[in-house]
Amino acid sequence: MNRPIPTTLALIAATVAAGLGFSASSYAAGSLTGAGSSLVAPLVENVFAPDFKSSTGTQVTYGPVGSGAGITDISGKTVDFGASDAPLTSAQDAGCGGCVELPWALAGTGLSYNLSGVSHVNLSGPVIADIFLGTITNWNAPQIAALNKGETFPNEAITPVYRSDGSGDTYAFTSYLSKISPTWATKVGFGTAVSFPVGTGGKGNSGVAAVVAATPGAIGNNSWFYIRQAKLQAVAVENNAGKFVLPYDPYVAAAADLVKSVPSLSTLSSSTATSIASALSIVDPPYSKPKKGKKPTTVQKEEAAAYPISTFTYVIVRPDASDIALLQRFITFALTPAEQSKGGSLQFAPLPKVVAAADQKAVAGL
Repeated sequence: MNRPIPTTLALIAATVAAGLGFSASSYAAGSLTGAGSSLVAPLVENVFAPDFKSSTGTQVTYGPVGSGAGITDISGKTVDFGASDAPLTSAQDAGCGGCVELPWALAGTGLSYNLSGVSHVNLSGPVIADIFLGTITNWNAPQIAALNKGETFPNEAITPVYRSDGSGDTYAFTSYLSKISPTWATKVGFGTAVSFPVGTGGKGNSGVAAVVAATPGAIGNNSWFYIRQAKLQAVAVENNAGKFVLPYDPYVAAAADLVKSVPSLSTLSSSTATSIASALSIVDPPYSKPKKGKKPTTVQKEEAAAYPISTFTYVIVRPDASDIALLQRFITFALTPAEQSKGGSLQFAPLPKVVAAADQKAVAGL
């Protein structure tokens, strides 16, 4: 599970054109510019963009400015595509003038911590919520000790660290907290940007990781790629089966595999945005216990393995874009099994087939 992570964001791209039926002569060389999610940046910058250039000659430039800024940029027509780990709200879709949003990657948003002498941390959703609400303030709190038998925690203050910019990681994290904590849902809620009650902020995933690394006793919300890159440790989060799960990509894939049907993504509008977002939500997946004397079904095994703060991350395009044909080709390329399979070393899981099929249908209709 602990795959080695690249030490640099400059990987050698393999040419996949032959296997996919693409050739450099298929497209006129051009360029595309995108901006948004820092979570998906490693995959776009190291797999999708260089492979597409190698295959087609098209340069794809991506700015990891955060999901909120990515939505603003595509809405303002300053980039060719946006990227967000949060589905568009009804208001955002209206502001984007009918943008279409497609899940094109899959990852886990995790919790990193800085705690000397502690090798493993298990936390439940309610305990995580109380930490970020400021109700649990020290690492040796009895609620934490009860989840970590045999581990000794220091009497050290907890410093929660969160994203200071608009972030899809924040959306996934706060959506999870809102589902498992009525207090959080009432007092804070969820979104790409919320008013965290306590703690300190960091800009971008790398900013959160840097703050956690520099702050003894810190715990921060950032994606698994950046946790690994910063050589931090990750919290194992309790799922609904009572299992403590780390944000490894097979456990993220297990959560996503529970999505069995996908609504038509090409019908995204201000009136359908909420229902489509709900259909694609994979935070806090349910668990159905096997009946007495019965072996667990395939679905029950997936539920038991699922990491509870998993998230799709989305590409956002304007159907009226002047370069829509090139965008269609780029997104179609990124969705191929060959490209999706390359995300493992970067801590991304391949999209479930049912989601990829819905994507391809929507892309074809742009």
